[in-house]
Amino acid sequence: MFKKILIANRGEIACRVIQTAKRMGIATVAVYSDADARAPFVKMADEAVHIGPAAAAESYLLADKIIAACKETGAEAVHPGYGFLSERASFVEALAKENIVFIGPPANAIAAMGDKIESKKLAAEAGVNTVPGSGGAIADTAEALEWANKIGYPVMMKASAGGGGKGMRLAWNDQDVKDGFEATQREGKNSFGDERVFIEKFIEDPRHIEIQILGDQHGNIVYLNERECSIQRRHQKVVEEAPSPFVTPEMRKAMGEQCVALSRAVNYFSAGTVELIVSGADPTGESFYFLEMNTRLQVEHPVTEAITGVDLVEQMIRVAAGEKLPFTQDDIGIDGWAIENRVYAEDPYRGFLPSIGRLVHYRPPVEGWTDDGAENGRRGVDGVRVDDGVFEGGEVSMFYDPMIAKLVTWGETRDEAADKQVQALDAFRIEGLGHNVDFLSAIMQHPRFRSGELTTGFIAEEYPEGFMGAPLDKQLRRVLAAVGGVIATADADRARRIEGQLAADLYAPGDWTVRIGEREEGSTSHEVRLEEDAPTVDEEPITIEMQYTPGETMVDVALYENGADEDSAPVETYTFQLKPTRTGYAVTTRGATHTLRILQTRVAHLASHMIEKTPPDLSKLLICPMPGLLVKLHVSEGEEVQPGQPLATVEAMKMENILRAEKQATVSKVNAAEGDSLAVDEIILELE
Repeated sequence: MFKKILIANRGEIACRVIQTAKRMGIATVAVYSDADARAPFVKMADEAVHIGPAAAAESYLLADKIIAACKETGAEAVHPGYGFLSERASFVEALAKENIVFIGPPANAIAAMGDKIESKKLAAEAGVNTVPGSGGAIADTAEALEWANKIGYPVMMKASAGGGGKGMRLAWNDQDVKDGFEATQREGKNSFGDERVFIEKFIEDPRHIEIQILGDQHGNIVYLNERECSIQRRHQKVVEEAPSPFVTPEMRKAMGEQCVALSRAVNYFSAGTVELIVSGADPTGESFYFLEMNTRLQVEHPVTEAITGVDLVEQMIRVAAGEKLPFTQDDIGIDGWAIENRVYAEDPYRGFLPSIGRLVHYRPPVEGWTDDGAENGRRGVDGVRVDDGVFEGGEVSMFYDPMIAKLVTWGETRDEAADKQVQALDAFRIEGLGHNVDFLSAIMQHPRFRSGELTTGFIAEEYPEGFMGAPLDKQLRRVLAAVGGVIATADADRARRIEGQLAADLYAPGDWTVRIGEREEGSTSHEVRLEEDAPTVDEEPITIEMQYTPGETMVDVALYENGADEDSAPVETYTFQLKPTRTGYAVTTRGATHTLRILQTRVAHLASHMIEKTPPDLSKLLICPMPGLLVKLHVSEGEEVQPGQPLATVEAMKMENILRAEKQATVSKVNAAEGDSLAVDEIILELE
């Protein structure tokens, strides 16, 4: 076994690998850029080596710097994590020349599977179902149009070396091909150094299901069941779960055996994942097709660990050291259900745009996961696990992936795992930048998610106008009103006790009018009275239990049946995050933030005389929705534009975003030029 390994990565995956290595008695070396000098993974490692500036191209992507760090520290092997150099065959070969072991698959397997065009040929030869497509690279837009019409719309244009959702465009017609082919080429070249693009049939009602593969250097290969990864946004996975609610035992066996056959065809060993596109419209489960193989550890590997008990990182290290797998296919089972949500620094209320910045407050629902070696330990604390690599006061940088943490829950059933997600997301406190916690909670509560009727179009279909927060049901509305009254009374009681501020005979009021909703239209008003036995909301009693001290930012609330005895279980439990406003509180829970305006009932009627501020009209401006680079300006001053017409293309996080006209207008002023670095909310164009 190795005595010392180097982790050629950063963030949560670096923390994950370091923990397992330490449990195995292996010393660890971290490498870090300027941006990560204070990161948790740097402190966790036994040694740390600085490798360059913040930009990945000048640090984490430089193989020679990784190799130099190995030589400097005496590291015998390198674990690449995911991303960066994890799927670069030339890096594996360079390590081999220096007698440094790569903790991953052989270079030839990485090369074969890394090329999407060649990998499909290999898959077909190995007897794996493949999607109809061009089969090879396409030279230009004209040829792309020919293939698209030959295959039949809809089609997907893909960069051959793409991954992680980059370099992909869906086309429903000829115009989409004309608009997107060259952009796909650019993304492939800018992100992966390869501008080759191919086209394949887009499967309607598609589900994204992947098979986890694990092999050793002695010819043993097993599949560790499947993961359902259908809930995606812009081809980037958001929610992953294991097993899949769609896959039957027969389907699982057929998929697994095909994926093992593909792995054998390239002499694969270590951990890997074969991604499949599955037709949800085919109830037989026979319509599954090879998509690609990821020759590395996946972001979502914890859900597989939770249901199988297999530590994938440990097995990768043992396989790299030449050990045999300690189990066979017959030993692999399924215990319970696991769900992973990716908590991102992105604002779902603004079209999921990246939201970089400082984590002013960061409190996960449980302490960050630590590897104790126990099989059940991979399920976290009472079935809740947080894998992260950030810290309060730290910064989510524009240079790397905007993921803050991975929230993993395990339960005996799928509903139990989803319920734990809702509870844990409520207790996730993140301030200082935008995040997608509300959105994730809304998905976990969504009836369609609970039914298991998933496709890769779930987000686009269920939130066509964007995300505006999870809906508020009647029960939660009553609880919010009651809690608002209790909090207002407690705050008023504290105020009256401040010596010299109020007369001694004043008492805290117990009658409140609570308006839920930011503006008059769409808001609801409730009369709350704090009676001796229990509060009433609109003259109906409600039984809640909570502990609140003025100034607290988070409160747990339990709702009981009216008249329930002391031993009764609550009907529902909630975690409310509180932020004071001028006339009440903003309360975040269950996938939305609700504005509570709380006034004493005796004066509440006067509120109707207050003038509400009208939001400014921004429709005449093209505003940059995120920090980024202005790659292309599609219009000029004085030009008339039509709804949907591209106005500007902004690159952020290596993704090109096309900003389009919302209505017919004329460009009156251009405020930015191609090549400019734009700040969030910077005005690019003015329209009239």
